[in-house]
Amino acid sequence: MIDPPRSSGDIAARYIRKLIFERDLGPGDRVPQDEIAHALGISRIPVREALIALERDGWVTIELHRGAFVNELDAAAVRDHYTLFGLVYGFAVRRALERDAGTGALADQLDVLLGRLGDRADARSMADAAIGFHLAVIDVAHSPRIQTLMEAMSGLIPGNFFAVVPGAIEVGREGLAAVAEAVRADDADAAVEAWETMMHRQGELVVALFEQRGFFSDAEPSRPRR
Repeated sequence: MIDPPRSSGDIAARYIRKLIFERDLGPGDRVPQDEIAHALGISRIPVREALIALERDGWVTIELHRGAFVNELDAAAVRDHYTLFGLVYGFAVRRALERDAGTGALADQLDVLLGRLGDRADARSMADAAIGFHLAVIDVAHSPRIQTLMEAMSGLIPGNFFAVVPGAIEVGREGLAAVAEAVRADDADAAVEAWETMMHRQGELVVALFEQRGFFSDAEPSRPRR
């Protein structure tokens, strides 16, 4: 969800999401592919790749011979996005506990990550811990299908989620602690519930932030396509 970009297409996708998030591009606007390629010092090919990925995630709609246009977001879509993350990570942690077979190795890894977080987490340390949790669970789950699915999913918040979204650090700390406790107890059901709950709470924080920024249709009319 918050992995750093790995290719020019990833960089372009994150840049476009940032333009939308900061309201430089609004609903109905055409995405200026040439300008983006020039700003990033890349060709149009990775920009087009980024737009295909962003269309899959619901950010834009690509129209033949016309270009890509920014979609209008709604609260239900945002909630669905984080619900899906919760479902996938819940499945991953269940599979990881099955693979771990009661050895406690995964619990040890998660405890180390929580220990590094300390009592006064900032946005950077919280992001590091969250990434560490995600990678540890996916690694132990040892499922190429889960890995491929997670690589295909992207976050709605550009940059450091915990720096941008108010309240995210507290929700993240509580959520990761609950996941780690359930993993230590070898309780797959509790681990799944903890992860789904954390993602639900994060989704609600993002909905509140987007409402504050006027992203949703009841807050600001869409602009005509241009």
